[in-house]
Amino acid sequence: MILHANSDYASTMDLVLAMDLKGGLVVHGKKGDRAGYRPLTWGISPVADPIGYLEVMQPRYLYIADLDRIAGTGSHDPVILSCAGMVERCYVDRGSRSPDDSLEGAHIVNVVGTETAGDLVQYRGGMLSLDIRDGLVLPEGRAPEEVLSGAAGLPFDCCLIMNISGVGTGRLLSTSLLKRMRNASGKKLFYGGGVRNGHDLDRLARAGFDGAIVATGVHKGSIPHTSVREGYWCS
Repeated sequence: MILHANSDYASTMDLVLAMDLKGGLVVHGKKGDRAGYRPLTWGISPVADPIGYLEVMQPRYLYIADLDRIAGTGSHDPVILSCAGMVERCYVDRGSRSPDDSLEGAHIVNVVGTETAGDLVQYRGGMLSLDIRDGLVLPEGRAPEEVLSGAAGLPFDCCLIMNISGVGTGRLLSTSLLKRMRNASGKKLFYGGGVRNGHDLDRLARAGFDGAIVATGVHKGSIPHTSVREGYWCS
């Protein structure tokens, strides 16, 4: 994160491409309704095969959600390891329930989501994802600021606000909530879910976020594909 002179907000953020995997294919999500996710063939990439998709998209940074493993119905581990080798850094959410669920491999940062994880104290490193629906953190319905404050002493390298309700909708959380969440955490903080365009990315930068996870806006052309390839957004 780079700060403007005499300012408290970032001028550049990491820009991470999201890739949801289900049944061996890249799928497009909306509002966390995973049963209704369909192969992503209408965007920039004409194919939904994960390797072929990445060959077209060529992101610098990648975020993978293994929806089958999160649901307990399967796993994409071999293809995830291959995909991770195609990018500089790969954040992987595969429904971790304990540290034993971590996936080891080059370029991989394991994501621990509140939706599935047990006792957060037992984890060492990686990214803590606050899985949020309707403004509250799953599964207990706590305020995100409260969870972020409580995570201050946990050994995660960074945190993610994953607004599940906003996925695929282009609806960002309110600016006031974004700022409260940023103020509640001293760790690197990322945001995903409902990032519609460059204006939304600027709002996140002004709120002090260190990175954003995007997908729908890229495929619709409201977020430049070149920015995902470069891996950053300059506000």
